[in-house]
Amino acid sequence: MTIKLLLVDDQNLVRQGICSLLQLNNQIDVVAQAEDGQQAIHYIGKHIPDIMLLDIRMPIMNGIDVLEYLHSNDIQLPTLILTTFDEHDLVIRCMELGARGYLRKDVSLENLMNAIDTVAAGGHWTHPAAATRVTQQLENTNTLQDTQIEPLTQGEIQILRLVAAGYSNNEIAHAIHKSVGTVRNSMSFILAKLQVRDRTRAVLKAIEYGLI
Repeated sequence: MTIKLLLVDDQNLVRQGICSLLQLNNQIDVVAQAEDGQQAIHYIGKHIPDIMLLDIRMPIMNGIDVLEYLHSNDIQLPTLILTTFDEHDLVIRCMELGARGYLRKDVSLENLMNAIDTVAAGGHWTHPAAATRVTQQLENTNTLQDTQIEPLTQGEIQILRLVAAGYSNNEIAHAIHKSVGTVRNSMSFILAKLQVRDRTRAVLKAIEYGLI
């Protein structure tokens, strides 16, 4: 099955380079290319893509503006963010708005393809090096490697994997045959053990520690 992809980046060379890489895979069809967020929103309605590869910094409407539009209009479009290492706060905001992952603009072809496949299938993707830096930013500390966390149970890891795949508490409860209240309580334990405040931070830290 071909994945219909919308590519959004204001830098022509970057956009054309990524498009050329994607054309090497006959399972991916770049249905449109946009140079700003306003064009992206137009193409979303016109082409109904399966996934969007979205730059953060753009004129007219930036990546965060696009995600806020999707969020406010309840448009479910799996999105991968294109980022550089100096945009941690913006990446975190994108993840909070529903982005499924992020990639550096110098990503390898293999990682680019894997990321698109993973996100299109409903999962999350983070660049390993970027995950380390973003997690450190989330915790506002440079001593992440020295932080000791309480081990998660197999059941908690299962729930965290479903959270990373984008499942809601209701969907998780149905998938593991537990009550919503049980899932909610388990999430509270997970957040406490990982020493984070919300689900997005839990997923990022779990990826950093290799738990999921």
